[in-house]
Order: sequence, then structure tokens, then C-alpha cells
Amino acid sequence: MTDPSAIAANLGTVRAHIAAAARKAGRDPAEITLIAVSKTHPKDAVLAAMAAGQTVFGENRVQEAEEKFPLPGAKLHLIGGLQTNKAAQAVRLADSIDSLDRVKLADAIEHAAQAEGRLPELLVQVNIGDEPQKSGVPTAEADAFIRAMRARFKEKLTGLMCIPPVEVDPLPYFKRLAAMADEHGLAVRSMGMSADYEAAIAAGATHIRVGTAIFGAREAPV
Repeated sequence: MTDPSAIAANLGTVRAHIAAAARKAGRDPAEITLIAVSKTHPKDAVLAAMAAGQTVFGENRVQEAEEKFPLPGAKLHLIGGLQTNKAAQAVRLADSIDSLDRVKLADAIEHAAQAEGRLPELLVQVNIGDEPQKSGVPTAEADAFIRAMRARFKEKLTGLMCIPPVEVDPLPYFKRLAAMADEHGLAVRSMGMSADYEAAIAAGATHIRVGTAIFGAREAPV
């Protein structure tokens, strides 16, 4: 059951922690966008977060996102791996697709954008730890892929996204992604989640993805 007062309190706590991490890193907290990851939580939870001033949300699955969005005043990031057969729905629904990681997906997005007459912002997902179980462009291929996507999508390609390996210091991985973004002149660096966003902010993150700390434990499917 959605508890609007708990969501509002949690948002206040997360925002305060992000601001403190930014100040510790010598950065302006206003440079950092909080993406509230609402996957597995109902539309009521999104509305409760919006009532508390949150406007940017993240969803993993297009089908689930369609049950909650679009909402006036909300911006939706699709942050999970995207199948090519879901590209049209994603292009229709999302403000940003944050998991562009292969040419076939770029083809599907471009085709859908032509049909829909709109193209969301795009982030290239880099497999910054080169982990076989994770999505993302391998680091050895990332520079060439980013150049190709910039040539193809122009200013709609706004940045990079990564998920570092767990149980190791994430800071070197975040620094590597930030350096890659700098090299390609890309402003957006989506990196850092509940457990590691302080390190991500220190490394230059512009977008932080936080779910459980805002909405509570994920709701089990019925």
C-alpha cells in the first residue's frame, strides 16, 4: 500500500544526502538530477512522489511504464535493457532512453522515431566493468560506438550511463565513464544508485538513480 507521507519523507532524506555529497565534492547540488526509480511500484506511488515535488522517474520495462505514464509534469527515463521489438513503444512513451547499446537497437529506435515523429533523448549504456552478465557496450568498443551514435542522432545523444561492478570500489569505474563522456563532449553521466551515489557524485555524475530508498521495498507481483 502506498504511503504518501513516507514517500515524501524519504524523498527529503535522499535529496539531503545528495546535496551533502555534492557539497563534499565541491559541486552545486542543482547540477544533479534525481531519477526516482519507480519500477514495480504502482502509479499511486509515482503520484505521491510528484506531490512531494519529484518530476523525473525511471522505469525498467516499457510495458510496466505504460501503465503509469505519461503524466503531466513528469519526465520518464527508460533505464532497463530495451528489446528491439519494444522500441516503438519506448519512443512513443519515454523522454529519455538510457540503454542504447547496439546497432540493431539504434536501427529500431530510428525507424520508430520516423514513424512517431518524435525522438527521445538517448544515453549510451557502457558496460564499464566488462561484465558478461550485464548489458552495455564493451569498453573496448565504446568510443567507436559513441562516435557512430553521435553522427546518427546528433544532439539527441546527450550522454552515457553505467552500472559498475558490485562489491568493489565503484569510484574508478565512475571516473572512467566521466572521462569518456568528457572526451566525446557529452554532458550527461547517469551513474550511481542507492549504495554508491556519493562516489558517483564525486566523479561527476549528473543523474542519480534511486528506488528503494524512496519507495520502499519492491512490491511483489500479484
